[in-house]
Amino acid sequence: MKSIAPLLVKTHKAAAELRTIDDRLIKAALVSLAKELEANSAELLKANKKDVDRMAKDDPKADRLLLTPERIRLIAAGIKQVSKLPNPSGKLLEERKLPNGLLLHKFTVPMGVVGTIYESRPNVTFDIAALCLRSKNGCLLKGSQEAEQTNQAAIRMIRKVLAEHGIPAASICLLPSERESVHELLTATRYVDVIIPRGSDALIQYVRKNSLVPVIETGAGVCHVYVEKQADLKKALNIVVNAKVSRPSVCNAMDTLILDEEIAADFLVKLRPLFEQSSVEVFADKKSWRLLKGYPMLQRAGPEDFSREYLSLKCGIRIVRDLDEALEHINLYSTRHSEAIVSENKKQCDRFMNEVDAAVVYKNASTRFTDGMEFGLGAEIGISTQKLHARGPFALEKLVTEKWFVHGSGQIR
Repeated sequence: MKSIAPLLVKTHKAAAELRTIDDRLIKAALVSLAKELEANSAELLKANKKDVDRMAKDDPKADRLLLTPERIRLIAAGIKQVSKLPNPSGKLLEERKLPNGLLLHKFTVPMGVVGTIYESRPNVTFDIAALCLRSKNGCLLKGSQEAEQTNQAAIRMIRKVLAEHGIPAASICLLPSERESVHELLTATRYVDVIIPRGSDALIQYVRKNSLVPVIETGAGVCHVYVEKQADLKKALNIVVNAKVSRPSVCNAMDTLILDEEIAADFLVKLRPLFEQSSVEVFADKKSWRLLKGYPMLQRAGPEDFSREYLSLKCGIRIVRDLDEALEHINLYSTRHSEAIVSENKKQCDRFMNEVDAAVVYKNASTRFTDGMEFGLGAEIGISTQKLHARGPFALEKLVTEKWFVHGSGQIR
């Protein structure tokens, strides 16, 4: 494979030009991109079918890869939403005048060039391109080989719109899908300012260990829903089924259901037909195994099953004595993504939300809301599970850094 260095150089140069472009032109380009996507969805669906047909149907990534007219509509809606958000760069953060007469201003500025590595999900190509364009950052997209045809069709649309608006096409660059390009991207400290991996835990750990460029993690999600003994069980059933079944292949889906032993038997009687209807395979601990005996898709859970991000219609179930034991389980297995409690006891809810160490904590709501668009942030680059700079849905507002502008009149030190 040829070196990607020429592509990195072009995007680095284009990013500098992008910072000078009028904000109104950027917004207009994003609106045009959404319209282009809606008008030419058939082309994108055709390319996507080629990718999907190559993947095994039982691969958990198959659903992530699949595009549908409805999913394309949502991508376009996300781009339109981003176009309406304020530009996060150029904001005055601080102003001061020193005794020596120096005038200091601190502004938000674009990061520069954002490199992203992601798996399967072709919507990410549009999401990240839109966010980087709106914040005037150059963008290097390293998608997976599984989504190569879809990503190629996407970048053709994006670059067509950029050209029509006089925006440097190289400011958004799709890198070769071959894995050999990853190492070169991770070591390009001269041309890339930040790397954001989005995908499996294996991908994220590889990037962390091998990148010389600063990394912002968007972590895998091992997400829990804890149904406490004072929960409204009807409300809890709706939340649990939604968190597991609505779209099981995504990072904010529930992986383990934790039940207070006082309500476990009653709750599982009600949950069982709902899970069976959706063919949810259950990995049960000793107590829930006894209560679910005869369930057609029942497995005994080992410790490793509670640390799995299933990304499919599979779910762990753990029965606990009380909130203390629930917190102990979550602290042991959580990836600090999204955690939820269902309870009508305000004191228990407050304690859960304050003590659980996660990017997003929920009271009486599904974990499926951890999403940039759902939070009103437009599209997202991913869900950050780290604590520096960005945490939770990592969207437009965090694609900036700071810069001091110092105005003098001949001062020397």
